[in-house]
Amino acid sequence: MWALRAAGRGGAWLSRAVRGCRPPRAALLPPPPHPERALAAVRGGLGCSEGREGGGGGSRADGQRSRADGEEEPKDAEEEEDEEELLRRDPLLPAGIQRVCLVHPEVKWGPGKTQGTRAEWQVAEARALVCTLDGWSVVDTMVVRTKTPDKKLIFGRGTLEQLTERIRGSPEITSVFLNVERLATPTKKDLEAAWRVPVFDRFTVVLHIFRCNARTKEARLQVALAELPLLRSHVKSNVAHLGGRGRSSRYTMGSGESFLQLQQRLLRDREAKIQKALERLRCKRRLLGQQRRRKEFPVVSVVGYTNCGKTTLIKALTGDAAIQPRNQLFATLDITAHAGRLPSALTVLYMDTIGFLSQLPHSLVESFSATLQDVAHSDLIVHVRDVSHPETELQKASVLSALWGLGLPDALLESMVEVHNKVDLVPGYTPAEPDVLAVSALLGLGLDELMARVEDAVLRATGRRTLTLRVRLAGPQLSWLHQEATVQAVDVIPEAGAADVKVIISDSAYGRFRKLFPG
Repeated sequence: MWALRAAGRGGAWLSRAVRGCRPPRAALLPPPPHPERALAAVRGGLGCSEGREGGGGGSRADGQRSRADGEEEPKDAEEEEDEEELLRRDPLLPAGIQRVCLVHPEVKWGPGKTQGTRAEWQVAEARALVCTLDGWSVVDTMVVRTKTPDKKLIFGRGTLEQLTERIRGSPEITSVFLNVERLATPTKKDLEAAWRVPVFDRFTVVLHIFRCNARTKEARLQVALAELPLLRSHVKSNVAHLGGRGRSSRYTMGSGESFLQLQQRLLRDREAKIQKALERLRCKRRLLGQQRRRKEFPVVSVVGYTNCGKTTLIKALTGDAAIQPRNQLFATLDITAHAGRLPSALTVLYMDTIGFLSQLPHSLVESFSATLQDVAHSDLIVHVRDVSHPETELQKASVLSALWGLGLPDALLESMVEVHNKVDLVPGYTPAEPDVLAVSALLGLGLDELMARVEDAVLRATGRRTLTLRVRLAGPQLSWLHQEATVQAVDVIPEAGAADVKVIISDSAYGRFRKLFPG
């Protein structure tokens, strides 16, 4: 955890920036390629870290710790130093144990009222955010009605006085989490002065969680990009705090810039450097994605609301013991790849993605949209829902809205498989919608039906088909099929010196087979 610094520490950073199957009948069928080997062959193909889950230690087939995309090849020393400087940031939240008072402003009517949800579930999600932080707990919760959510202090004078009396009269409270998306810096300072404890908004808490859970350099840079609005607000606040002293000097060190102009320019430079570093990583990911597509491994992206059980489901489908799901929000921030086999022995890559959240701060959505664009290169999307959650329909709407916002191909969205997870927590549950699968990833219920559905959808999406081909045993055809297709069975015909090979093969691979082995 980090120690709390004054807002002016943003200026300290800026000063640093200046420096800166059926069995074969007569012949043994070699086992299909091991999924981990398939994964190694396309390492980093979607800009992901392999087999590594939020908090869990994944490993490659060769036993070495896998590296995230953009971190495998040596870089120019100056570029490496610049990127590390961009990732040096001041703390957002105080260190140590925090006993939090959760204050939720409830707008009963007007444009500020949140539609489609209830205050109690918004409070429950806010509580889960706080409890995600180590050493943080909620000791008091207040749902406070307000008619003036857009005014400087959010609450009316009488309500604010009551809140102040209650917070000041509770010595166990060490900070306040005000469940609004963003607090203006003057509002934050005035509330802290009134309540005499630090006050945090949803943006700061979520951003801190993202910081803690970002593992790869790309994810850390994306979080740094999302922090820029916070730094800009600190700059404006610091300049206002300086008053006449900050604005009386027209130029700074003979540069021809005012203090505010200098700070703003440094922030623009920082943003440009972060964007440049991210673009370097994305260019490499695009190249590796082309390699993956040449290998023709189908990709299944698993998406859903945060903490819906995506990681647990992938672990159940792949049998990967290295995956360690965590029961907390945003445990996964980096796209991770996990290889598994379908019933036909076809190897696929399951991509675990960042979870969605309603009212996610806009700058975070913007920063991670490029990562989520990788979903567009999938062959299939599996949308996982937590049907035990009281607001599962609202969560579904949030996820679908985000996916539509990414501009994904219509065919990919239309073929999406919807999975209702955690049915073990809802006795007697049966989906009301057609073509929806009910599963319990934790108990393994419904997984066979899900794998069969995924296999059927993948075969259709990738143009694969099942064929039986007769090949000569003395030639290279059988070996080639093992390399380029999924061999399901080999029936040897000794008298003919040949074998009938049942394969799942893509149209492009079949075309290459016919070209290489005519007749």
